Amino acid sequence: MAREHILVVDDEEDILELVRYNLAREGYKVTCAATGEEALKKADSEAIDLMVLDLMLPGINGLEVARKLKGAAKTRNLPIVMLTAKGEEADVVSGLELGADDYITKPFSPRVLAARVRAVLRRRTREVAEEAPVLERHGLVIHPGRRSVLLEGKPIKLTFTEFQVLYSLARRPGWVFTRSQIVDAVRGDDYPVTDRSVDVQIVGLRKKLGPRGDTIETVRGVGYRFKEEPE
Repeated sequence: MAREHILVVDDEEDILELVRYNLAREGYKVTCAATGEEALKKADSEAIDLMVLDLMLPGINGLEVARKLKGAAKTRNLPIVMLTAKGEEADVVSGLELGADDYITKPFSPRVLAARVRAVLRRRTREVAEEAPVLERHGLVIHPGRRSVLLEGKPIKLTFTEFQVLYSLARRPGWVFTRSQIVDAVRGDDYPVTDRSVDVQIVGLRKKLGPRGDTIETVRGVGYRFKEEPE
């Protein structure tokens, strides 16, 4: 089941509910916003994997929302699927030039929308894997594209989930992740992680990392972090 977090932005309550219902049925975590201002706040404060964005919004319109998102370092890579009743060629071009990944006009088929969302997420996942940097931490070499981990030059065999957890923590040494944030960072159709099993994944990781198991530190009452390297 998919676990990506999608933000749906539309000021029409019936459309908002239609999109929310159908994407939730596909297994996505769905958050809704009715205004551009609300959408920007949620995109900045929550871990969003894709935005379904209407153009005709009260206050800040959809094109301005997209412009602000693409102009901010934190959200510039957020995939956007435009969903709007405006089907004129100029609006399509404007949205795509701002960086939208796809464009669907109303009325629309919920099945088509879900298929487009899946396609954009698959494409973005491949791009991220290809562009993500190789990490070198405490004698570990973590390669996201190859999904490989070397310890002092020797390979360590990790499960899909263990690799995702390790890479997510190691990307930001010293940063404390809650169990829920660790869960949100894990992707895949065979997604087995829940809040309660994060501790089990960490125990397994530490065991496989052997002498480097202590690089994953427990922050009591909060979660886990990857140890910072001494300067």
